[in-house]
Amino acid sequence: MHTVVVGTAGVTAADVVAVARRGARIELSEEAVAALAAARGIVDALAAKPDPVYGVSTGFGALASRHISPELRAQLQRNIVRSHAAGMGPRVEREVVRALMFLRLKTVCSGHTGVRPEVAQTMADVLNAGITPVVHEYGSLGCSGDLAPLSHCALTLLGEGDAEGPDGVVRPAGELLAEHGIAPVELREKEGLALLNGTDGMLGMLVMALDDLDNLYKAADVTAALTMEALLGTDKVLAPELHAIRPHPGQAASAANMAAVLTGSGLTGHHQDDAPRVQDAYSVRCAPQVAGAGRDTMTHARLVAERELAAAVDNPVVLPDGRVESNGNFHGAPVAYVLDFLAIAAADLGSITERRTDRLLDKNRSHGLPPFLADDAGVDSGLMIAQYTQAALVSEMKRLAVPASADSIPSSAMQEDHVSMGWSAARKLRTAVDNLARIVAVELYAATRGIELREGLEAAPASRAVIAAVRQAGVEGPGPDRFLAPDLAAADAFVRSGALVTAVETVTGPLA
Repeated sequence: MHTVVVGTAGVTAADVVAVARRGARIELSEEAVAALAAARGIVDALAAKPDPVYGVSTGFGALASRHISPELRAQLQRNIVRSHAAGMGPRVEREVVRALMFLRLKTVCSGHTGVRPEVAQTMADVLNAGITPVVHEYGSLGCSGDLAPLSHCALTLLGEGDAEGPDGVVRPAGELLAEHGIAPVELREKEGLALLNGTDGMLGMLVMALDDLDNLYKAADVTAALTMEALLGTDKVLAPELHAIRPHPGQAASAANMAAVLTGSGLTGHHQDDAPRVQDAYSVRCAPQVAGAGRDTMTHARLVAERELAAAVDNPVVLPDGRVESNGNFHGAPVAYVLDFLAIAAADLGSITERRTDRLLDKNRSHGLPPFLADDAGVDSGLMIAQYTQAALVSEMKRLAVPASADSIPSSAMQEDHVSMGWSAARKLRTAVDNLARIVAVELYAATRGIELREGLEAAPASRAVIAAVRQAGVEGPGPDRFLAPDLAAADAFVRSGALVTAVETVTGPLA
């Protein structure tokens, strides 16, 4: 099994995906253990002094003015975990919780939190054992970090609350720790606070969304190219010299992908002989511009994610010169903004994709294809309601594109009076990404059927490879009406798994 070694300098997006989605094991580097011990020494020295230090010998948030005596500090740290584990609603996905815990461990290992090495090792042990704390949908405002979600994770380290075992069964966390030989931690000064104060949930969901969107943007380039073929459109608009004079990198990449798919096509360009059609509709002609803008948005989001993956987010933080300073680095605005940006871009990609599908089904705009791509229109409805489903998904994506990050709400007796709502932005982006995969799948279903209905004209080699692969995956071709839901589900799985992109790349080589 792949092993991820956590040091002091942060982790990569690939590390997050490996731990969250593939169950990679975690080890702490010697450097990280040394940094943990050094920072802990600073905290212990401050804890022994009579002067109050926020997070070490005081209360939290609006209660930060109270000095806590030494005999109450362990109780203080335990209490903050218990009281902050106040989430409600349905459970969030296992991969999100694993990313959340792993990224908190990443910050703990930076040597800026003051957490003891044994606490960090317990976090790694819980992840390696496949124990997943029960975390709920609601409870984070994305400022002071993802407080409630992280608190539920910390509660598991204490042997309290509920968690899911490697068998998928939810049980008391104490029982699961005991079965795996993991001793519950007993928190000391600052440790409870350090386990809760981070942007880890929203960051983990950002990293996984980018992983999914990388596949989906390539898939959308492929289905746009297939639709261009099915509509007998022109691929001249994909010429690199046209995109060079408007030098957006994402646009050029999308155009190059479409051009690669269409190489050798016998269907493109026939509208030159169709006098009323001088040029293709925007949804076809401007496909690289729209998908390309989304790709460039992803590039910016990756930059933000990389910076956050290298960051140590806590409050207060332990500095190398021995100071323990309060700060605002836990504010989720940088991550929240790009989560919202991605939801907007995904909604627009879904919208243009649906417009191409609708064009394929409309006999007045499909340039010779049968109404709704039906076998016997009137007797058969063809893909009429598949487009309804796609339209419903697009409509929801437009609602999900409303930014969460513009909706601050004050908390903690007005001490925390401006929050990022980054967790909420991440949760709605996950839904948007799921919807986008389904929308692309419907276009794939329609476009492949449209190509197969163009008798006497041969599709591009890459298109033929897609059609062969998707038919082998259980998505049926043209014919009389049948139960459509299984076909659409199979198309969705084909897109989501990366099989669509793989089928094309067997012919074209790697797509951009």
